[in-house]
Amino acid sequence: MTDVVDSDELLRRMHRARACALEERRSWRARSEDLRSSDPEAAREAAVRTVAYEAVLRVLDEVLTPGRNPG
Repeated sequence: MTDVVDSDELLRRMHRARACALEERRSWRARSEDLRSSDPEAAREAAVRTVAYEAVLRVLDEVLTPGRNPG
């Protein structure tokens, strides 16, 4: 677990993490909308997960492009 990675590899991993977080946010948002009328509790849980992925995206955006994204 002590693999050493160069800065290019670290950047690639961060971009992959951002792409994964984007997809997860889309998925949970869609699930929340789909469940809104049939299962409000599950819809709320999906909405919470959507917000969590939005927070992850904000952090990754700030790391990858500092100062470019509005706070």
